[in-house]
Amino acid sequence: MMSMAETTTDAPHEDTEFVRFWNEVLAPKFTRFRHVLVGGLTYHSEAVFPKLPVKAGDRVLDVGCGWGDTAMKLARIVGPEGEVVGIDCCDAFLEDAKADLAETEMDNVTFLRGDAEVALPEGEFDFVFSRFGTMFFANPVAGLRNMRQALRPSGRMVHIVWRDPADNPWLSMAKDIVLQYLPAPGEDARTCGPGPFSMSNDATVRKMMEIAGYTDIAFERVDAPVRVGDDVEDAIAFQLAIGPAGEVFREAGDLAEEKRAEIEAALAKAIDAQVRDADGIVIDSSSWVISARNPGD
Repeated sequence: MMSMAETTTDAPHEDTEFVRFWNEVLAPKFTRFRHVLVGGLTYHSEAVFPKLPVKAGDRVLDVGCGWGDTAMKLARIVGPEGEVVGIDCCDAFLEDAKADLAETEMDNVTFLRGDAEVALPEGEFDFVFSRFGTMFFANPVAGLRNMRQALRPSGRMVHIVWRDPADNPWLSMAKDIVLQYLPAPGEDARTCGPGPFSMSNDATVRKMMEIAGYTDIAFERVDAPVRVGDDVEDAIAFQLAIGPAGEVFREAGDLAEEKRAEIEAALAKAIDAQVRDADGIVIDSSSWVISARNPGD
């Protein structure tokens, strides 16, 4: 059986176009707005962490671990007898995760570069977790199957994905505004993969997971406000850099820059009307927390 390191770092495969795009284009943008993303996404993971089927001594895999905050939180749950392996395809995220880990005294966390759609070790983990990572799988059945096969018999998995755009104005509102000024991206646009709403339909995702071999599949809806910026200016910059609105703006090129002032004014009006709390400006969001089991004894 291949070890985790051999499976994720030494296997001879080239990065996919989506992985290259994450590393070349999106990573700097995401890093710039880490203060927004980590704070916002945490609303959803915090809602489910107390209920995760994880206990002391477990071996856990965190797929699409990003900056490592969920992996380190899981490591505190499994304790020194357990272990957490966080994988991500984005080098910049992993560098930051390792730097943050070095500032702690935890020795039960490992961060590795890997692509869950390509290869994962088989039968090594008690629990597999992913927060807002599986929506970007170009081949979701393959990625989900690899995650299942990484589990021991009867091992559990939980992944969190966004629900419908209509339930997520924190992303859809800005896109609707930008599309009033710019054309939608063409079929040849460079993208991050299927996109944040690719797993919004519960019936479709249930079928994917059944094909991937899971049983005991369950969906729980979580509604929460998410942070979109410290202030209006920060929120506008965030929307035009990341997510559906950012994709429209980026792909429009020179036309987007010509229209920037008008677009920013329209976004400012809409964002200024949103709720503010101690973290800044927040807008409603909604996710699916999807749990399942790897069949076995």
